[in-house]
Amino acid sequence: MFYRDERLALFIDGSNLYAAAKALGFDIDYKLLRNEFMRRCKLVRAFYYTALVEDQEYSPIRPLVDWLDYNGFTMVTKPAKEFTDSTGRRKIKGNMDIELAVDAMEMADRIDHMVLFSGDGDFRPLVAGIQRKAVRVSVVSTIRTSPPMIADDLRRQADNFIELDELKEIIGRPPRPVRAPDTVDAEDDA
Repeated sequence: MFYRDERLALFIDGSNLYAAAKALGFDIDYKLLRNEFMRRCKLVRAFYYTALVEDQEYSPIRPLVDWLDYNGFTMVTKPAKEFTDSTGRRKIKGNMDIELAVDAMEMADRIDHMVLFSGDGDFRPLVAGIQRKAVRVSVVSTIRTSPPMIADDLRRQADNFIELDELKEIIGRPPRPVRAPDTVDAEDDA
């Protein structure tokens, strides 16, 4: 699927990839992810898209965003919008589809292969547009959850579908060792 001399760009829909990895039961090690694609091709750019809640004292995603920003990823963020839905529940909305689509179209003339980390069916027209510019498109998501986390029409449109679960051993963060509670053997007390 990948050629050593092709120019490659990664487009990561942060919230979509996070949800897919969580559904599969693992955390992504973004250093391993970037290194894996650098090994496969000539990585031109790795974009990561996420919305941030600005008014929170602490945002759980802020450490990740900062780490990615310092470690070779091009961060594209915007403030998330907070609203109350019709049932009175507080919701946060932060769709980054337009930003990702614009960046992908701008990069299309400089790359041979695009890897989109998202299962969002709204990206199908983007994938078709990128393909018309003679760029191959691989989509990374999962069909191993119920329901699948990739829209069928996006999967059909892509040149390649990469099952996220099959990347788990390559880009998954190793599980943290579980510390056993300190125990004392009853015979040692005697």
